[in-house]
Amino acid sequence: MPINLAAVPPAAEMFNGEAESFAKKFNQAAGHLNKSTQIRRFYDELVGWQERINGDDEKFKQYEAFIKMLNAKVAYAKGRKLVDDQFESWFRDCIKSTTSAKALDHFRLHFEAVIGFLKALRG
Repeated sequence: MPINLAAVPPAAEMFNGEAESFAKKFNQAAGHLNKSTQIRRFYDELVGWQERINGDDEKFKQYEAFIKMLNAKVAYAKGRKLVDDQFESWFRDCIKSTTSAKALDHFRLHFEAVIGFLKALRG
């Protein structure tokens, strides 16, 4: 289910029910997949780009290619059996929907919510 990151204001469930649903899917992976440290690496890199762009659509356009390169990084992690199909698909869908600085902000917040729910599931 694709997420509309560009919606202003964002759908409330993007940070609640949808985030929890994705966290549950990621938690069902085999024990060696979707580890918190691996997922956190993707989150940290996304936050780095979001902080550089700081809500500026011109800066977003300058860095958009580097943000899209995260697709290659998630494919590499999938190839190394660090993340599963569910995570790769979700992440790539989110990157595809990240078409502006505001959408990047929404992706970061959605990802943060997913991590929060995942942490709650794993204790």
